[in-house]
Formats: sequence, structure tokens, C-alpha cells
Amino acid sequence: MASTRLLILGMDAAEPELLRAWSADGTLPNLAALGRRGLSAGIRGLPGFHIGSTWPSLYTGTTPARHGFHYQIQHRPGTYRYHRPQEHGLIHGTPFWRALSDADRRVAMLDVPLSPLDRSLNGVQIQEWGGHDALYGFHAHPASLAERIRTRFGDHPVGASCDGERRTAKDHAGFVDGLVRGVEAKAEMTREFLREGAWDAFMQVFSETHCVGHQCWHLHDPSHPAYDADMAAAVGDPVKRVYQAVDSAIGRILEEAGDCTAFVLSAHGMGYWYGADFLLPEILSRLGVSQPAVADEKRAGNRSTLRAGAAWGWHRLPAPMRAHLRGIRDRYGPKPPAMRTPSMPPVDMAQSRCFHQPNGLATGGIRLNLAGREPQGTLEPGPEADAFVGALTQDLLDIVDERTGQPFIQRVLRVADHYQGPCLPDLPDLVVEYSDAVATGSTQVGHGEGARVRVHSPRTGVVEGSNGYGRTGEHRSLGLMFAAGPGVFGGEHAATVSILDLAPTWTRLLGVDLETAEGSPIDGIVPGS
Repeated sequence: MASTRLLILGMDAAEPELLRAWSADGTLPNLAALGRRGLSAGIRGLPGFHIGSTWPSLYTGTTPARHGFHYQIQHRPGTYRYHRPQEHGLIHGTPFWRALSDADRRVAMLDVPLSPLDRSLNGVQIQEWGGHDALYGFHAHPASLAERIRTRFGDHPVGASCDGERRTAKDHAGFVDGLVRGVEAKAEMTREFLREGAWDAFMQVFSETHCVGHQCWHLHDPSHPAYDADMAAAVGDPVKRVYQAVDSAIGRILEEAGDCTAFVLSAHGMGYWYGADFLLPEILSRLGVSQPAVADEKRAGNRSTLRAGAAWGWHRLPAPMRAHLRGIRDRYGPKPPAMRTPSMPPVDMAQSRCFHQPNGLATGGIRLNLAGREPQGTLEPGPEADAFVGALTQDLLDIVDERTGQPFIQRVLRVADHYQGPCLPDLPDLVVEYSDAVATGSTQVGHGEGARVRVHSPRTGVVEGSNGYGRTGEHRSLGLMFAAGPGVFGGEHAATVSILDLAPTWTRLLGVDLETAEGSPIDGIVPGS
């Protein structure tokens, strides 16, 4: 048995309600057993930033106003351009494993999402062997470890990114098989590393639960607009199958680890796709606060026509030819939103008081075009900006979703009212949280356009559009953790904890204070906290 002291296993973006229900009914027996001998607690995400920033916030114990990352494409302060944060260090903060390493604790960090490779770590690190968000590609520390993993386990069966084309029943079955094989490989990889050394802290994250949620929610949820009973009968419930594979892997890993303090967690959840951030630029235009750049608008229309034509042609190729050409298409063809080349927003900045800023698809971002901060700022900071934000917020909250007759937007947050830190200028000024009352995912996955969304207000009139993105599942802000072992003190259940509390809890369990954390060690796990 290995002498691991702290073991952390992630079920990335696994839905808490499913984890609870399936633990209770015997579907996930290893999670159920862990909960019975320890405690479970809900995890509360950060308002407005429960998508892209989740993992950096978790492993640093800080908000994006301090670590600086909120999405894979971000606005570059002082310009009207976007950039990829990973090209400039990704985060400005201290991961908990760095603090442990500095305190002479030996660590092993395997596939922690959205984490830069630390080549001076006291231990080992594997980066993106099988991750959902492939920003860097597969690397390892020490460098020789990468070749060893490739030789022993090959590449992850699903590849560098699980986002893909719209799938047939056969495609879905193969995709899920690949995810399960990936889970099994990660389980064996984890057990091998556990046998090799006396780790003080060991972490492995199963991103397969994230992938299956985004890509296959419509085969799990009969209420989803893309649910196909015949396809579901042929494929089964992919979400349940992958969760069960991870639960089985957790059982084998816990047995290998022996006496340790163990955490199993999902940092944020998953449900049907909701919201329609693709409508926000048009909404801002209708409200007269963001003026489209005419030339850019024309070019965007041409690009949209070309993409639609290319997609039409691709899906009409014979399957063997598509398989042969897939590598070329993946390299040169359309990319998911987070992987497309960043470009200037198609807005006439000299005539606009704000503009749309990417923030994770299910939540929108708006940046104020402030005088003195932006190159062509038109909005004066102070009372003028405050009055503008108040009026814009009300205009956004007045928009109604025609499917439900209810508000389309449930909340608009002024970020500076909730967050403070040196990286605040990297964040949107406003965050738009869409109502998740009904699904807006693709209505026919594999054919045609996505669900048509129509919203209206007295000021915007009717605004409509389609979600053509291939995902059918999207994130929810609540997560869940199970914890058990010698370091856990308390009853079977604890109150909901902040995502910022996890990193300082883990370091404190090993006798180290994460001094940069904004969260606190969790009461009921760390004595005297």
C-alpha cells in the first residue's frame, strides 16, 4: 500500500443531483461508501464565473480578479482585441500544489484542468493527457514521463478535445466507448503512480464526466429538445455509463491508496444547454449602446455563409471519406468558440458605450467603453457610467423569453461590486446570467440548425437566432464533494462550502498555510478552522 496522506479525485463537471441520486440507489456504490464513512457537502461556485474560471479558482483559492483567468478568450486591457491567456502565463496566482512543494511536500498532479506545467515541482505533473480543455497539449514533468506514458498507455482514446462533429448513434456509441477506455487508463495510471512513491498530496481529475455531459446530455434527459428515443435505445444512457466507470475507477484507486484522507469532488455541475449568448451582441445593438461596424458585419455574414456551406458538404460525404479526412478538417476546419483565433469585436467603438465580451457561453460578458481606460472610450467613469449601468441592467432584465413568458436574463452583475483584485481589468464589467428555465440546445443533433430562440422587450423588439453549437449540455454553478479519512472531523453532512475553501483546506491538512487564498479551511474537516 502507498503511504499517500491526501488523495483528491475529480469528477469534472459531474452533476451533483445525479451523484446524490445514483449514490442513494446503488448505481455509484463507491461514492456511496465514501459518503457513509465521511461527509458530503455542496460546493458553491462564483457568481458570474462558474464556467471558465472554476478550476483556477479551485486550485488557487482565489477569484478571477486575483488569478486573472475567466475564459479561454479574454479581452486585452488597453486594446480592443482578444487574446489567449495561456500565451501569457494563464494565471497570476499560487496553486495549492506549488505551496506544498515549496514546503517540501511531495506532490503528484495528474490532468488537473487549466493548469500550467510547473517544471520545478517537487514531484510529478501530467498536463492534458486526457483533458476537456486542451490549451497546451500533452506534457509532463519530468519531461521523460511523457514518453513513458505514451509507451504504456498511448494517447487518450478520445483525443485532445471531446468537442466534435454532430454524431450519429454509431458515432455516439464509439465516443462513449472511448471515454470509458480513457477512464480505465487513468485509473490504472493513477494506481501505478500511487505504488511508486510516498506522495503527500496526489490528485487525478477525470474529465470524461465533463465531456459526456457536454456532448451527450440529450441522450440522458428525455425532456431535452434533441432527445431521440430510438438513438437513446441504441446507445443507452452515456452519462450514467461514464459516471459508473469513474465510480468503479474510484473504488480501485481508493483500495490502492490505503489509509489516506480522500476527497472526491465535482467542482461545478451540468444540465441541458440553456441561454443564448449568441443573441447578446444584437441585443446591445438594438438597445443602441453598441454599434456594429458595417464592414465587419458584412464580412461576418460572408464567413457565416461559407461555414454553413462547408458544414453542409461535410455531412454529405460518405462516412469512410469523412474518417479519412477528419485529421485535415480538425486542423484547418471550424473550431469550437474557445479555440477560434481571437479577433477584434465587430463594433464601431467610437460610437459605442459598451461591447460584448466572451465569458463562457452560458453567461455573457459586457465591457464598458470607458473614457481614459479604452482607446476610444465614450463613457465617462463615475456618475455617468453608474447611471448607464443601471439603465442597461433594467433594459436587459426587461427582455422576455417567448417560450416561457418569463425573463430571459435572471441576473446582471456588476463585477466590481462583487470582486476586487489586481486582475479586475481583465474581467468583464458586467456579467449576464441567463435563465435556465428551458433548454436551448440543438433540436436535431446531426441535422439542421439548433433550437430557435426568440426574445423580446419594448426596447429591443423581437430578437431571434439559433444555437448551432454541437453541445447539448451546459454547466450549472453548484458542485459536490465527498470526504473521508483521518483528517476529516465532523458528521455525515456539512454545509455548502465555497469553491475558494478547498485549496486552503488541502494545504492545512498537510500543515501548510496557503497564504494567498481568499477562502478558509473548511469547518468540520480541519480542526479549529
